[in-house]
Amino acid sequence: MAEKEKNIQELLRCFHEAAAHPAKQMEKYLSEGRKVVLVAPVYTPEEIIHSMGMVPLGVWGGDLQLDEAKKYFPAFICSIMQSIVELGMKGVYNGASAIVIPSLCDSLKVLGQNWKYAVKDIPFIPMTYPQNRKPGFGRTFTKAGYERVISDLTRAAGTVFQEDKLEESIGVYNAHNAVMRELPGVLCAHPEISAAERSDIFKSAWFMRKEEHTELVKSLLEALKTEEAGQKKKIPVMTTGILADAPDLLEILDDNGLQIVCDDVAAESRQYRTDTPEGEGTPLDRLAEKFAAMDNCSVLYDPEKKRVEYIVREAEAAGAKGVLVFLTKFCDPEEFDYPLIRKACEAAGLPCVLIEIDRQMENYEQARTAIETFRDLVQ
Repeated sequence: MAEKEKNIQELLRCFHEAAAHPAKQMEKYLSEGRKVVLVAPVYTPEEIIHSMGMVPLGVWGGDLQLDEAKKYFPAFICSIMQSIVELGMKGVYNGASAIVIPSLCDSLKVLGQNWKYAVKDIPFIPMTYPQNRKPGFGRTFTKAGYERVISDLTRAAGTVFQEDKLEESIGVYNAHNAVMRELPGVLCAHPEISAAERSDIFKSAWFMRKEEHTELVKSLLEALKTEEAGQKKKIPVMTTGILADAPDLLEILDDNGLQIVCDDVAAESRQYRTDTPEGEGTPLDRLAEKFAAMDNCSVLYDPEKKRVEYIVREAEAAGAKGVLVFLTKFCDPEEFDYPLIRKACEAAGLPCVLIEIDRQMENYEQARTAIETFRDLVQ
């Protein structure tokens, strides 16, 4: 194996280790004397946490049997929320200084309230976002929410907020956004990288300090750009949804010769579309401007449903032959968008298939059948 190929494989192993073992990552940071703050989906102000000298660590639940969490949730609610509480009750997050949970959907609101009673040793800090985020009053409301988070973090962790530190952290996060936006295009030329390996790169970002992850991604991009493009041909597709990290599901994509060339997944590329702008105003003002500028997401208020046409545009621009919609079971915002996505894809001549997923899924044979049928349509 060439030296460059070895380097690529070593980098992919680093991403996999972080993605597959977030508890070890948390243990590592705690052993270094760092304080860890848990951040729930979908958009938490990580820059603030980072600027206060702490490590933001993503919590997206896990594939495990639900026992204790059932006392707090009905059966018909997003399994991501249920498994977050289950893991909290099992002590997996012990050592964290707090958890920040945004209020962008009804399930997230329920998660925050239930966390207060189910996991009392880790303080719950709400981040209350406005629905009308773009007008001046919406940005003022967002900034007030950030100020509340700062106050609560100071109380929970004993850390101090400084504007100049936030300015530095904004730079760190904007730099990370840039490499993550570049990543999908470079991966397109390397179909030998599996769907699971692609997922590891995105997923690991939730469990690493962003400056560390940025350097790893930069190294991977440099290695891939100088490595000969992969000769193996795959069918280019786009994925969309909240979460798409189940190993068995990703294996089915590879088995059917499908390559993800772009995505609209909340845990993946959606996170990196919008930078905090430069210019006038305090760093906190500009962080509020960032949230105001966000678009094309199921959990953000969008009466015109611009996300639907965005998906079609992105799929066509990347040369995708079709769209795979990974619908998290009982996710109302995604369910509302799906009929419109399907209609827009059909109008554009893009085959579109719905794959319902759940954190408790053990058998993916139904998904396999649907993906096999989809493959036959797009090849």
